[in-house]
Amino acid sequence: MTEALAIRTTLPASLATHRVRAGDSGDVTHGDVVFQPAKGLWFLGMLGGAIAGALFFFSFAGLLLFVVSTAIVLLFGHSLGSHRKLVHNSYECPRWLEYTFVYLGVQVGLAGPIGLLRQHEMRDYAQRLSDCHAYLRHGNSWWRDAWWQLCCELRLAESPRIVLEERVAADRFYVWLERTWMAQHLPWATLFYVWGGWGFVLWGVCARVAAGVLGHWIIGFLAHNHGDLQRVVVGAAVQGRNVRWTSLLTMGECWHNNHHAFPGSARLGLEPGEWDPGWWVLAGLRRIGWVWRIRLPRDLPARPEVCVAREHGEFII
Repeated sequence: MTEALAIRTTLPASLATHRVRAGDSGDVTHGDVVFQPAKGLWFLGMLGGAIAGALFFFSFAGLLLFVVSTAIVLLFGHSLGSHRKLVHNSYECPRWLEYTFVYLGVQVGLAGPIGLLRQHEMRDYAQRLSDCHAYLRHGNSWWRDAWWQLCCELRLAESPRIVLEERVAADRFYVWLERTWMAQHLPWATLFYVWGGWGFVLWGVCARVAAGVLGHWIIGFLAHNHGDLQRVVVGAAVQGRNVRWTSLLTMGECWHNNHHAFPGSARLGLEPGEWDPGWWVLAGLRRIGWVWRIRLPRDLPARPEVCVAREHGEFII
């Protein structure tokens, strides 16, 4: 039996159509975490700007700009655009609306749309295996994981191949955003400067990006190490966990245990009391005809490896 065939026979069926090619030779357990200058300086520069804004340019108008702009890019950009649409394609919508959402996702400041998609897919693939590098599963101490995720990158010794569909990889708008994602913040910085001076730039751009990047790491660390465990993915290197108290802050992205069980679902808060602002907006857009073909857990292929977690054991659902 060849190595590739051996890999295929030991993987869950849910990886058969994954963007990371399961049959290709590759290893997600061995690699080096190295400082990535552009990534590290980007975050540290934005964090420094946010601190300067808080110390020397505080105003309630600036604070309001920060709160409103951050909420907009997290809800419409990261949750609905980058994650539920671009990564998982869990609903259909007009192309102009998709572009708007993904553009707002770039304003979070994590990466370009194609780079973010590739990062997500590698992490998702690795976490479904029986073992993977600690970088990919947030498996180190909080302080080391913070340094790794915020300022470094993982260079695998033998990385699996990632194949993106043409509708994304060859889309001119997405390719342009990928090449210019850092520069996409400059028009807003200019607008905010004209509107309210350097205070608005520091609050409306630097603080927003710093909060988005830092918050993304915090939730990622918590959602893979702490929180409620309602379902278990048997054989997976790491389990997603629901971080209930952050539901509104994350626009519903905190229901990570639900998401690990049903990654293609457009609705993340599945049980009563699991607040999911992203789902509320999608439901509203469906009523006016801007969103359709929304996928829910019942629409997804069965996953035998997903079990209900019980205090004294597990059983398959």
